[in-house]
Amino acid sequence: MITGELRNKIDRLWDAFWSGGISNPLEVIEQITYLMFLRRLEDIQTLKERKANRTGKPIESPIYTNDTMALRWSKLKELHPEAMHTTMRDGVFPWLQRLGGDDSTYAHHMKDARFTIPTANLLTKAVDLLDDIPLGEGDTKGDLYEYMLGKIAAAGQNGQFRTPRHIIQLIVEMMNPGPQDEICDPACGTAGFLVAAAEYVQREHRDALLNAANQRHFHSGMFHGFDFDSTMLRIASMNMLLHGIEQPNIRYRDSLAQNVADEAEQYSLILANPPFAGSLDYETTAKDLQQIVKTKKTELLFLALFLRLLKPGGRAAVIVPEGVLFSSSKAHKGLRKLLVEDQKLDAVVKLPSGVFKPYAGVSTAILILTKTDSGGTGTVWFYDMAADGFSLDDKRTPLLEETKLGPTPSTLLDESEHVKNNLPDILARWNRRDGTERERARTEQSFCVSKDDIAAQDYDLSVNRYKEIVHEEVEYRPPLEIIEGLEQLESEIQHGISELKGMLR
Repeated sequence: MITGELRNKIDRLWDAFWSGGISNPLEVIEQITYLMFLRRLEDIQTLKERKANRTGKPIESPIYTNDTMALRWSKLKELHPEAMHTTMRDGVFPWLQRLGGDDSTYAHHMKDARFTIPTANLLTKAVDLLDDIPLGEGDTKGDLYEYMLGKIAAAGQNGQFRTPRHIIQLIVEMMNPGPQDEICDPACGTAGFLVAAAEYVQREHRDALLNAANQRHFHSGMFHGFDFDSTMLRIASMNMLLHGIEQPNIRYRDSLAQNVADEAEQYSLILANPPFAGSLDYETTAKDLQQIVKTKKTELLFLALFLRLLKPGGRAAVIVPEGVLFSSSKAHKGLRKLLVEDQKLDAVVKLPSGVFKPYAGVSTAILILTKTDSGGTGTVWFYDMAADGFSLDDKRTPLLEETKLGPTPSTLLDESEHVKNNLPDILARWNRRDGTERERARTEQSFCVSKDDIAAQDYDLSVNRYKEIVHEEVEYRPPLEIIEGLEQLESEIQHGISELKGMLR
């Protein structure tokens, strides 16, 4: 979690950019990201140098050479403000554009990177503030991204907004990506899902990654992200590189406008939170997607896209607006029927409506499915999430201490704490979905529903359609007993009035 002190530092840095003349929040984030990236390169180079000193061997894959040592963060921050600004503009940025290699996706996005900090004074403030932030501690970089992106109060074009990291982590834990997976996010934004998947694979499959072939796959074949915002692509590329992924496939693609014949059945796992509530013209939408579902709704078109991109046996976990689960249009019902009858729908996890505040209050759900093209849905596991560990208002204040937040807290939660954070319970029950979860009553927070029951409800996938409400038993008294009680009460009142009159005489 980002601390109050760190939050104050970023606020001061943000204010400095705005007062310095950069008012576009994405441009502020982009420029801060470049500086964060330079700072982390310094830390990585220092670690490489220390290792070389300990082992007595040459530095492995040095970031800086003798010719570029003057571009290191440690050298830049010692320069006079005007000299620093000139070196950054004329030296550092041309070098950054070539850093990833001429044919890397990173270099492809960086070739259009612009240094737009207008004054030496603003650059000096930014460098001083970032120099004081511990970017190498824990997941500070991710916390900073999340906090900076949270400063964009309004949802973006086509309804884009950020996915909270603890929700991303829950989805990644549930999907359990492995070292052989090819993972894609066709609306990747800043690559939050891909970064979380990479961290999971590094943590859970450490031994498998010692294999040279698996290591190559991890760095150059496992992670794929598409977006049509060039700024987001640059931030995503730097984010992946900072998390140790050397050659991620992060590239420009208007996922709904371009036919995906060249990408069809390429990926084993899709993790995504695609844009909601958008509406596209039929003429600008890929024809192969319209063949799956005839609609203008972006949330339905993205689901169709995922089915095209997945290999047979591939899995997807996608966040959708709740309307996808129950809306009665022909396109909505047709797509739900397709998921249940022709593919294997595994789970529906309803999210509380405040999860995406302050960006939006829309109710959402996680759909988890397996592509089979031959059916396979037996029962669908439902979970009605009521709490994610944070308040569901615009402030999104943590309700528990940090060790008890997220899907895998370091401290076990008791019943009173579960009420504030359902994520660990979701993960535990998901792993028992083919066992004891089948026996749970529909009055519980999670339960299973057969395909036949779903078909009988016209393929409605909303949790409330199947959840049963527990009615408390009320003890009813016989009418004569009630009348006798009223008569007794009336007698007592009359007696009390008589006594009061006697006292007043």
